[in-house]
Amino acid sequence: MRTKIIAVNAVIVVLVGLITFVLVRSALVSAAGDATQMTNEAKHDAQAASEQVQLDALRAERWLAGKAVEPQTTDVLVKPAASPVAQGQAATTLSDSILGAAKQAPIFGGAVPSLTVVVDARGKVVGRNGVNLGRDEDLSALFPPLKEALTSGRTGSDVWFNAEKSFQYLASYAPVRDEAGRVVGGIVVGFTLNDELSRVSEATTGRALKIVGGGDGAQVVASSAGGGGADLDTAIAKSKDGVKAAVAGGHVAAVMGDTIVAVAPLDGIGDGKRAVVTSAAPSFIENVNGILLPVIVGATVLGLVLVFVGGWLLGGYITTPIAQLEEGLLAILNGQTDKRFQLDHPDLGGLAFRIDQLLNQLMGIEEDTTDEQGRVSKAPSAAQLNAAMSVDKSGLIGPDGELDANAVAQLAAEPADAYYARIFAEYIAAKKALGEPTDHITDATFRGRIQSMEQEASAKQGKPVRYRVQTRGKEVVLLAIPL
Repeated sequence: MRTKIIAVNAVIVVLVGLITFVLVRSALVSAAGDATQMTNEAKHDAQAASEQVQLDALRAERWLAGKAVEPQTTDVLVKPAASPVAQGQAATTLSDSILGAAKQAPIFGGAVPSLTVVVDARGKVVGRNGVNLGRDEDLSALFPPLKEALTSGRTGSDVWFNAEKSFQYLASYAPVRDEAGRVVGGIVVGFTLNDELSRVSEATTGRALKIVGGGDGAQVVASSAGGGGADLDTAIAKSKDGVKAAVAGGHVAAVMGDTIVAVAPLDGIGDGKRAVVTSAAPSFIENVNGILLPVIVGATVLGLVLVFVGGWLLGGYITTPIAQLEEGLLAILNGQTDKRFQLDHPDLGGLAFRIDQLLNQLMGIEEDTTDEQGRVSKAPSAAQLNAAMSVDKSGLIGPDGELDANAVAQLAAEPADAYYARIFAEYIAAKKALGEPTDHITDATFRGRIQSMEQEASAKQGKPVRYRVQTRGKEVVLLAIPL
């Protein structure tokens, strides 16, 4: 019984757990995987990062424009030097000075440039910070937007990426003019691209960022800290055509795939063929199963534990009295005909009582309905009153309604064998007088039942008890007489 109760309820708990997992997972995936919302969010993040990079570049241009008109800057490019070496040395000193001032400038928000360069009107290096190397290197040939800015006399910015020269900067530059207003050169300040992207990521999206461009339009030229790892590189490679189209078209776009890749061009920086790229998982919740499984499995396991405990207790509540009934019936079948069930159970106690009644009826013995003083336990009817009056004539009950002491003494003094033989004969005679069959009632069975009833009544009243046969209406009952 216990096993069946536990097994059935355990199956129900497991099925409920599985159904709950499927339904909740479906709802979460649907709510967290809205493609339109995820795409818009990724595009918004890419555009925010692109605008932040452009803003940082514009701030650098404004700051450099102020430095370009300072006397110490114009002197290096306007006043003739004793020799090219002397001019280069002066340009290096100026570059170091500009770099030191940039590190202290509040406009950069703590960002530290790593490159300052002084170039002539053709875009060739006159001097750079820290070293005397690279003089006369033609930066305008490497980065044509620099030449355009010097020619037009406007400030500008560009993404400088050249693996051979180890250039990877967000470079901003401003032209330097002589007293006649002619462009005689320019000054450049550069921030390491990876550091710049890391700062932008922290300030805007919190996502990994990359800058793409180059010859095929989808070459990764810089990455934020962590860079999104191989996953983002793989996503860009898989979405290469879409990324190239977005860069070439100069518009914000999102390319759907295993990972959403969002592209936002860097307008106004260089030739416009660079873009910021970020990505988003195709769901707000990256691992729905990882979130649900511990909850559902934990709840299911708890349910199984409770089912086991509850099933064990409930099984014991049912099987224990059933086992008692089974053992009692087996004892009766084996000849213990006076066996009766004294089962105090809220649900099966009534069944045990009915079994006792059935056994009494089959064996021809009526249930004792008297109380502890030998009185009938229910209100007497008229027929019962007449029966009581006839008993009164027998001398056992006195005029005051109490048992006659002499009659009780005689009953107690009667020898046991004579007593049992007498009441058996009276019981059979009374039954026959009412027309009831008595062939199934034997002396041994009757005597065993009477002795069992006497023991139970004696235990209740605390004194010996003997029975007297009494007819009440159409019933023959055994009346307990305390001795």
